[in-house]
Amino acid sequence: MPTPGPASRRLLACAVVALLAVVLGALLLARTDAGLSTRRATVAGVPLTEVRADGASADRRPGVVIAHGFAGSARLMRPLADSVARQGGIAVLLDFAGHGASRSRLPGAGRDEERARALLRHDLDVAVAWLRERPGVDPDRIVLVGHSMGAGAVTRYAVAHPEIDRTVAISLPDGGDVPAGWPGKLTLVVGGLEFAGFRQAVDEATRDAPPGTRTRVVAPGVEHVSVLFAPRTHAAVLDALPDRTGGPPPDPLTRPGGAGLLLVGLALGFVPLAALLPRRAGASTGGPRTGAGRWLAAVVPAAGLGAVLAALLPTARLPLAVGGYVAVFLLLTGVLLAAAARFTRPFARTTRPPATASGVRPAVVAAVLLGYAVLAVALPLHLGFTSTVPVGARWWLLPLVTFCCLVFLLGAERLADGPGVRYAATGGIAVLVLAVAAVLGLAPGFVLLVVPLFAALVAWQAAWALVLRRRGAPWWLAPSVGAVLLAWPMATTLPLA
Repeated sequence: MPTPGPASRRLLACAVVALLAVVLGALLLARTDAGLSTRRATVAGVPLTEVRADGASADRRPGVVIAHGFAGSARLMRPLADSVARQGGIAVLLDFAGHGASRSRLPGAGRDEERARALLRHDLDVAVAWLRERPGVDPDRIVLVGHSMGAGAVTRYAVAHPEIDRTVAISLPDGGDVPAGWPGKLTLVVGGLEFAGFRQAVDEATRDAPPGTRTRVVAPGVEHVSVLFAPRTHAAVLDALPDRTGGPPPDPLTRPGGAGLLLVGLALGFVPLAALLPRRAGASTGGPRTGAGRWLAAVVPAAGLGAVLAALLPTARLPLAVGGYVAVFLLLTGVLLAAAARFTRPFARTTRPPATASGVRPAVVAAVLLGYAVLAVALPLHLGFTSTVPVGARWWLLPLVTFCCLVFLLGAERLADGPGVRYAATGGIAVLVLAVAAVLGLAPGFVLLVVPLFAALVAWQAAWALVLRRRGAPWWLAPSVGAVLLAWPMATTLPLA
């Protein structure tokens, strides 16, 4: 029996590590649901999720409505609901219009206008009314918890409904939502690494408050999203729970940690799966490659011009808040990159490797890899972070956004013409230009909050592209797989507007 070579041993080791990560992640995710019961319902078009502890006492317990922020979902807030339920409360999570499993659209494309506020108020009305009617809930002890956009929504709701027992606003964006002298009990949580505007909102909300009505909490070392998983945030929410019965301490990192391990395992599993492709010789070119200086001089203006043109076009007509601008930016930048490649090498003719003798196997493996990309990005995010199942208009937005991402990555591949570093760097430059565009007001300001997540997706697809390039995969396969990784989270998590 032949001895496996170093490459085979590396593939085997990668497969074993991937399998272990997937199994451990699945076990952690299963552990987070132990001892809890979940019920889902859609009431008046609002998707609701109830979480309570198994075998809870027959006594009436406080109820907690938990509201997510812009581009969030009920699933993102699930660790908070777990903490509440294990301490004796009954939690209800909701998907606001345009988010998660909701098929409705949020008007205003993310702008805080009255139409959007009215819809958020309606959805909270539905959630509060449903919670009050649930078995075991004390209707006189209702607590509201919200994050970012949801923090503003629950605060305004509590101001208009004095019967609310207490409110917890995490990352409140506008201190003006709290009227001066309002006597309601309000806990304000802000991450230590959040933008200064969120800390200023807390200052404004606590100014001139009646004594004993405001509690200010700073969760150290976390920013706008990770504040949701900070132990200090969970402790603040539980402190607002009236008549706590006690229970295990909060464990906010188990669910995202399990999903993270599952994601890492599936990402690593791509390496042995890509080895099923028949290895082919690398591509050769019929002319000299573009020099590094000329390549950089093409990429930066292309991305910059794409950002400017996207700002001038009516991207808001695409019913995907923030995502409309990003998708059009990627589409235009991809076209400009391809044009730059043609201009910088007008006489270079790229010669691709000839097809292998068996054309069926590469096609089958390519289809499997594309399906695997959907599984690898959608499943862990859905189980541990946020909703990634397409609903309503997302089904036709998904192929459209995928096409825009594909054009961008094909343009990056065409201009790089082989070197994986240039291909990866093109994605990094695009992320940087997006951030600058948001600072300058060309792109929606919310882009700044999700730039780290988008950068992670860009790096992920670049790593998989390197794996495929080393296998001598068809030139179009890496951009196609990468487009799935970029487009699926964009099309399924950004709000329908």
